[in-house]
Amino acid sequence: MANKQTQIGVYVFATIVSVICAALFALNLLPLAQIDIDSLLAYRYDSITQGEWWRLLSGNILHTNLWHLLMNLAGFWVILFLHETHYKQHSVKLVGLFLSLAMLEGLGLYWFYPELKGYVGLSGLLHGLFTFGALLDIRKGFKSGYLLLLGVIIKAGYETYFGASDSVSELINARVATESHLIGVVSGLLCGLIWLPLSGYLKRAQTLSTSHN
Repeated sequence: MANKQTQIGVYVFATIVSVICAALFALNLLPLAQIDIDSLLAYRYDSITQGEWWRLLSGNILHTNLWHLLMNLAGFWVILFLHETHYKQHSVKLVGLFLSLAMLEGLGLYWFYPELKGYVGLSGLLHGLFTFGALLDIRKGFKSGYLLLLGVIIKAGYETYFGASDSVSELINARVATESHLIGVVSGLLCGLIWLPLSGYLKRAQTLSTSHN
């Protein structure tokens, strides 16, 4: 029963994220909203320098158009399905990971790409989530994790030097911020380097404490 409940928790969280993203997108389209969601929440470098720090997080959950929204949410669900074995008993940790990646994404863009004045979308965060999942696969002994990790690193590196596909840019009606993909991969690696050794240490400490009792 506990395992079933925690597994449901992962998909409840995914549903909540999806609903929030869709609701914000819809509000931005409705003239009755009386609030310009994009102006209020999108990542805007100049606004952040003036103290609007929430944009570091909130920019991740806004989208330029319907295709952008659908592609990002589809990617989010696919990544969770791909690595669900790691999260189904740790849905609370998944929430923490999501927020950590979102903040690192915003901070990374702010610190290292000040020339990027605006950004919205989940794609950078998704690259981080994918990277972290690959590290979890490797820790579990899945050789496919090495291929996934190599693949996402090559993808981010290629896009950094050669740019993203023009067709994708046309589809989402905006330049693909490939900088966010690179920051996402680095953020996923950073979370892995911190979280995984720490969780292993805590698990060993708990086991040792239980054995002494």
